Amino acid sequence: MKNLSKLYINGQWEDWSGDTLDVYEAATGEVMAKVPAAGRADMERAIEAAHNAFESWSETALDERLKILKQLLDGLKERAPEIAETVSREVGMPAKLAGQIQAGMPIVTTKSYLEMLPDFPFSEQVGNSEVQYTPVGVVGCITPWNYPLHQVMLKVVPAMAAGCTVVLKPSEIAPGSAFILSEILDGTDLPKGVFNMVCGLGQDVGDTLIKHPQVSMVSFTGSTRTGHLIAHAAADDFKRYALEMGGKSASVILPDADLKAAVKGTINNCLLNSGQTCTALTRMLVPADKHDEACELAAEVVAKMTPGNPLEETTRLGPLASAQQRDKVFEYIRLGIEEGATLVAGGADAPEGLEKGYFVKATVFGNVKPDSRIAQEEIFGPVLCVIPYSDEAEAVKIANGTPFGLSGAVWSGDADKAKKIAGKLRTGQVFVNGGAFNPQAPFGGFGHSGVGREFGKWGLEEFLEVRSLQL
Repeated sequence: MKNLSKLYINGQWEDWSGDTLDVYEAATGEVMAKVPAAGRADMERAIEAAHNAFESWSETALDERLKILKQLLDGLKERAPEIAETVSREVGMPAKLAGQIQAGMPIVTTKSYLEMLPDFPFSEQVGNSEVQYTPVGVVGCITPWNYPLHQVMLKVVPAMAAGCTVVLKPSEIAPGSAFILSEILDGTDLPKGVFNMVCGLGQDVGDTLIKHPQVSMVSFTGSTRTGHLIAHAAADDFKRYALEMGGKSASVILPDADLKAAVKGTINNCLLNSGQTCTALTRMLVPADKHDEACELAAEVVAKMTPGNPLEETTRLGPLASAQQRDKVFEYIRLGIEEGATLVAGGADAPEGLEKGYFVKATVFGNVKPDSRIAQEEIFGPVLCVIPYSDEAEAVKIANGTPFGLSGAVWSGDADKAKKIAGKLRTGQVFVNGGAFNPQAPFGGFGHSGVGREFGKWGLEEFLEVRSLQL
């Protein structure tokens, strides 16, 4: 990265009016970079640039947009190792996984839209009407730190493909990959002002982006609390918004399931990115008569999750992304013990020899009450709650018994039964017997987990308004 000390506004790297923010390496707690803490005036300049660029970009031929997306794809592939290492250091995901996910998914996303766009019906005939799908306008993108580039690409690529212009406010905790993306786009034929990136604190630049009258839509991924604030602010001028927020996903293991495989699959999902995943299967629901066996199996699986520096090949479990997040998870682990849950593995202290950095042991609680705080609130760390149930009806009730509805899983020896139970879960996606994640399918949540969808045609449609010409 060459431009960590600049903002990317109107097709060029610019100085800013604020101070700097420290970026910390997750494994050591040491400062690894300094980035701009931009001010409101900086964000206003970026919004103005996007506003001025919108008319011409929205009328650009699809072939021209596809050409630029191809240039972006080439740049992502070329800089994939750098992206993976940067995110691994900032967030803590083991390097091998970071290469596959943190650097790999942005490539998959860009490629999928390149393949889909030529066949997307930007207009269609309905009776005597021509129905047109037209870009919504200037889009403000606010993104989180856990999958920092992946979440950016789910917004920036379809928004620009739809003909929108973009102002990106990345997370200040893990901003490095957003600077890399800006450098890549700066090397393409993208017109000035179509993409802008302003790094800073939410109360300053984020607030300006959300409330600015020239911003037609806000696309946000992050906490439910912040999403609530965005929805209220957007309502003041009827601004469009898409929100992808928290989760407390349940993995329902039915009595006829392969218990060992289901437990392992649930934990592998739960501990991905050290539990810093909104879709993490953090509640494992098991038949009451198999609870103790499930806990024993869980303890065996987490014992193999070797914690360590994420840049080392042997590491299975990296640190969390910040001291604040580590301390929050420690508080929840202590709370779980106070609430009377059985501590099966882990605990509220750092792994031996890893006191520096933001490490948390893989932790499993058994005999968790469905209405306890650790079973109701998003912890966002490597913590699994094992909850016993008496029958399928109770399992479904427990699974649906939180305000969230982002993801879930069902395991059964009978595929039809698994699908039947999956259809009863009030959640945006359900993994059935370990089914693979599909980046072509819609992604988003019910209830407090969000509004709108990402991926595929559904992700593109979020950035389009509908107009009909009566002919």
